[in-house]
This record gives sequence, C-alpha cells and structure tokens, in this order.
Amino acid sequence: MPHKMTLTGSATGPLREYDRYVAFDMREKGSPSAPKGLKKSTFISYTVFVAKKAFNKTGLTKKSIMHEKILIQGEPTLDIPIDECPGEIGIICFQITVLPNKNDKEAKQEVSKAQQEVAATKQEEKQEPVAKEAKTVQPKVNEIPVQEKKAAQPKQQQPIQPKGTKDVVGFEDIIVPEAFLKTRPNPVKTEEVIEFVKRTGHLDKPLTIEKETKILKDGYRRYIVAKIVKMNKVPVVYKSKE
Repeated sequence: MPHKMTLTGSATGPLREYDRYVAFDMREKGSPSAPKGLKKSTFISYTVFVAKKAFNKTGLTKKSIMHEKILIQGEPTLDIPIDECPGEIGIICFQITVLPNKNDKEAKQEVSKAQQEVAATKQEEKQEPVAKEAKTVQPKVNEIPVQEKKAAQPKQQQPIQPKGTKDVVGFEDIIVPEAFLKTRPNPVKTEEVIEFVKRTGHLDKPLTIEKETKILKDGYRRYIVAKIVKMNKVPVVYKSKE
C-alpha cells in the first residue's frame, strides 16, 4: 500500500500550470532534534501536483495560494520528470483543503474568553450580597441550593456530544477508505462545520463507522474537521458490516 502523506502550509513558489494539472512547491521544517551522532535536518522541500479540476474547486488563485494556509493529502511519487519537480519529494495530491486563518481563530477565542470572564464577574457580584443576607436571616436557606449544585456537577462534567451519538472512539482508531481520500468535501460546508465546533465545542453530527473494523462509512467532512481542530475522540454511530 502506498505511503500516505499530509502537509500543511503555504506555497513557497509560483503556481505552474500544465495540460491537466497544476504544480507548486511547499516546505516543512525538519525535526528540531536528531538522534545523537546524526545531522539535524533543516527544511524538506516538496512539489505538489494537483488535478486542475480539484484545484479550481478550492477557489485558490496564483496570488492567494502564496498566502492561504492549505492542507494537502496525497502520496509520494518518483515518476515525475526532474524539470517539473524541483522539490526533494514529489506529492500526488488526492485532496487539497483551504484551512481557516489562525490569527482570526485566535482573535475570536480571546474575545470570547474575555466576554465570559466579564459575565462571570458580574454574576458573582449579583449573587454575593444575596448569599450574605440569606445567611444572616436564615442559614438553612442555603442548604438546598448547595445540594442541588453538587447533584448537578456530575452532569456538567460529562462531555457534550451531538444528538444521536451511540459511542465515543479515539480519532486515531478510525480507518478511512481509499474512496474517501480521493474526494474533497465542499470547502464552504466544511468551514460551516468548523464554525459550529468553535461555537459549541462539539461536532454537529456523529460519524458513522463499522463497529468491528472501525472503518468510516459516512461523515468524511466531519472527520476532516475533527482532524483540523485536533479532536482526540469523536462521536460515532455504528453500521453493521455488509
């Protein structure tokens, strides 16, 4: 079975157009520390080959590909002429995805965190005088809310999952069929699911897998989103092995 590779980053050189495909260069940093006695790697350069039809669906242009962060999934190849493959490794791209801007994401998270802290402070200021007054007049009044709060704590600690979830499994345990890897989910709908996860903290729907083999049967878009936001576990429903 060919070795699958995943790259993230932006193009480091101009887009090159051919008859049925386009090509561009990317690079990634090597390991920051090598085993003792071995030389440290600096950068590894790649040349990515993408079918024109798949590339056009991304909405990328010759200018934007130099600035947008993209995710490439494919396999290495040695069957490309050296004049078309200046990178150290050639990659045949099965899927190309435009990733959301990291700065925008971090800014939204910081604003949301600040708003939550302000709301929590105001809520504490409102509750504090009432608690003191209740304690002075009738100390037993506070006993019921405390008990209710303790009873509610286990529910709050349970992770929130989408409706219909039957189980939660490790992301790395799910096996993606070759047919899915050769497709590319609509980037607009994928971005909508990413925004939903940012807003709620969980996927909009569970993934469908075979219980025995953990092979993905439906929900490849949500699988991609879970990978982008780095989920360790994902919600699933099971489909019997056919």
